[in-house]
Amino acid sequence: MSETEGPMQRAQRLMRPELPKRFYKSAEAAKQEGGYGVLLDGRSVRTPARNIVSVPGEKLALALAEEWNAQIDVIDPAKMPLTRLVNSAIDGVAREADAVRAEIVKYAASDLLCYRAEAPERLVENQRAKWDPVLDWAHETLGARFVLAEGIVFVEQPASSLEAISAVLERLDIFRLAAASVVTTLTGSALLTVALIEKRLTVDEAWAAAHVDEDWNAELWGEDDEAAERRAGRFAEMQAAARVIDLLRR
Repeated sequence: MSETEGPMQRAQRLMRPELPKRFYKSAEAAKQEGGYGVLLDGRSVRTPARNIVSVPGEKLALALAEEWNAQIDVIDPAKMPLTRLVNSAIDGVAREADAVRAEIVKYAASDLLCYRAEAPERLVENQRAKWDPVLDWAHETLGARFVLAEGIVFVEQPASSLEAISAVLERLDIFRLAAASVVTTLTGSALLTVALIEKRLTVDEAWAAAHVDEDWNAELWGEDDEAAERRAGRFAEMQAAARVIDLLRR
């Protein structure tokens, strides 16, 4: 124990798992049967469940290789968000795609954008400005009309609207579906997720729309450093998911 390290700090250090050392010289993307993989000194990268990493687009494979090459002395999964998402798609979403889609549609059934504040007026206006254009776009482009409510009283959405959201998700491969699941969980909105997928919103716009209420409270009461750090971490996850969606656009 160092002179400046107390018992709590030492306990926290010992609880952290030791990261594996970098064992390869270089990583590169390579075409393989059925898609593109990542090679570490010529050997295929595998997921934690020992599945070979194979993605449908070269751009994503190149981005994955960049993450592996960016590791210096140790391999730190916390600094490899694209790799983590791809692993979860291959090891998990591939087996549970229907359940993942159903969970996103469940968000649409009680979507963030449909539940509005009654007051104060400035918050009401902020919600309208950020949320109404997305709802209008969903109605005009997808044929999905969503019912609004004030407060937290549940309002049932038309089955046809939920089916329209489901139809968008049905077109996604497992990697974009995994990314969509991450975006939906982070924003609390399937509508924002679909708008991001369909290029109606940028990742920054979707993130801002998801945090209208939080930003309002922060403006009134201020934001502490811990909350800001948590939000930055969530946004990094959001950016990684959005990047996967973008890299696999056809």
